[in-house]
Amino acid sequence: MQTVSNILSLRELRRNWQLSGQRIAFVPTMGNLHAGHLSLVKKAKANADIVVVSIFVNPLQFGAEEDLDNYPRTLAEDSEQLAALGVDVLFTPTVSDIYPRGLEQQTFVEVPGISYMICGASRPGHFRGVATIVSKLFNMVQPNIAFFGEKDYQQLQVIKAMVTDLSMNVEVVGVPTMRHADGLAMSSRNGYLTDVERAIAPAIARVLSHIKAQIESGNRHFKQLISEGNDELKEAGFKPDYIEIREAFTLQAASFEDKELVILAAAFLGKTRLIDNLQVSL
Repeated sequence: MQTVSNILSLRELRRNWQLSGQRIAFVPTMGNLHAGHLSLVKKAKANADIVVVSIFVNPLQFGAEEDLDNYPRTLAEDSEQLAALGVDVLFTPTVSDIYPRGLEQQTFVEVPGISYMICGASRPGHFRGVATIVSKLFNMVQPNIAFFGEKDYQQLQVIKAMVTDLSMNVEVVGVPTMRHADGLAMSSRNGYLTDVERAIAPAIARVLSHIKAQIESGNRHFKQLISEGNDELKEAGFKPDYIEIREAFTLQAASFEDKELVILAAAFLGKTRLIDNLQVSL
């Protein structure tokens, strides 16, 4: 595995791959890799000749009071895991590489509508930061196909909309959420939880599973299901941010006629904000 930090070096590699007709897969990450990330890499390996993984903690998608400085950085361990999986290139740019004119002067990419709801309402500017960095990384790597986890479901839909709107020549593929044995969705932020909080954390998945079962049994009282779900999270020790039941592709509020739904939740457990979702096909 080659580790490349310089954009020009990456482009030279990309030119050689292109000349030899190789199919390139890309997995963008912020590092601190777990089995969920590695499942994306395995999918990439199965669908391409060349696999590029990036590790870049993107300051543009963190709010003023969020955990940018404390976000776990484990480059040595991450590199070992990626090399073991046969990744071809690990791309590790610096902030000055990505934002050479500084964050204040950076040109933004913003997907209207879908970026402002749900998580976007709770974290203003977050999805602008996501769309901007993914757009830049796509321009640098120029992959044929890119893989993203479905745990960040709204992020996945934002990226798919951006690729469509900007006519980007890259296929975006979502990969199902990886979970611990107790149901908790894998996340780098799980490492912030205390032992007591970690024992409570799977309740968020149980609440979503209960709502999904209710919908599949014919219950369409979405507002009541959301209210009951919020109460269950509070009783378990969470501070709910939101529970939403949305149409799976537009993320508009679900209606009785919709057949493809997604149930999304975000909640604080102590200082840690956890997110999760479950899809429902009727």
